[in-house]
Amino acid sequence: MLVILILGSPADRDFAAKITAALDEYDIPHVTRIASAHKVPRYLLDMLAAYEADPQPKVYITVAGRSNALSGMVDASVAAPVIACPPYSDKFGGADVFSSLRTPSGVAPAVVLEPDNAALLAAKILGVGDAALRAKVLAMQEQQRQRLYAADHV
Repeated sequence: MLVILILGSPADRDFAAKITAALDEYDIPHVTRIASAHKVPRYLLDMLAAYEADPQPKVYITVAGRSNALSGMVDASVAAPVIACPPYSDKFGGADVFSSLRTPSGVAPAVVLEPDNAALLAAKILGVGDAALRAKVLAMQEQQRQRLYAADHV
């Protein structure tokens, strides 16, 4: 299995590092690539074709802010699930997230705003076919419950 993170810009590296740290907690292999849908579309499409030729289970996580064409373009070009995790920007009052939410028909990337939760969704998707990974997700969920139970019993 593999999670392929595709960043729209090198400026997205710090945000993506939060996703990869969470993926590491689930022991999910991952690679991080950079390819702008606006600036290097042919390069992006060639990259996606190479990943799609590999039959192993995979999930793509896209990280692009402002005008997020990356998530839709990736989703329209692959059969594997795509999770859009756009970095939040104060510049536009958060309105730039709409470019991740509004996609054309037949294009359906999931949108998850928190990096840890993007990794969790990838783990849940890949866990459908991997019992050990599914067990890690269930264990994490139980830890969350226990933390809340403990916080309530003062």
